[in-house]
Amino acid sequence: MNIGDAADVRAHLVAAAAAGHPLTYSELLERLGHHFSRPRMRALCKTLAVVDEEAAERGEPELAVLVVRQSDGLPGQGWWIGGGGKPHGYTGPWEGPQAARFIRKLQQVTFDHWAMAESSPNG
Repeated sequence: MNIGDAADVRAHLVAAAAAGHPLTYSELLERLGHHFSRPRMRALCKTLAVVDEEAAERGEPELAVLVVRQSDGLPGQGWWIGGGGKPHGYTGPWEGPQAARFIRKLQQVTFDHWAMAESSPNG
């Protein structure tokens, strides 16, 4: 599958959101049929930006926040630089307990949205 296919990447993220769990970069790449490598991760990050732009246009919560590092469960530097917490009023650190609390809250918004969407008759 193509890492650059925003619709395919979105489908995997919506499924993860509806199930209420984030995915590591490696897990998402594996679901797309690829092994982890830095170049593939960078390509995936570009696609994640497109997925979030399209979600915003539809009035949906962001999905890229669900893609996290295996080491600490937080999004990578690209997410933070690409906007990250600023649209949500967060200007704290990108790592550590404060960042983890912020990310969990943001992820919960996405989980709640997709859990409700999946359970609705039109979902």
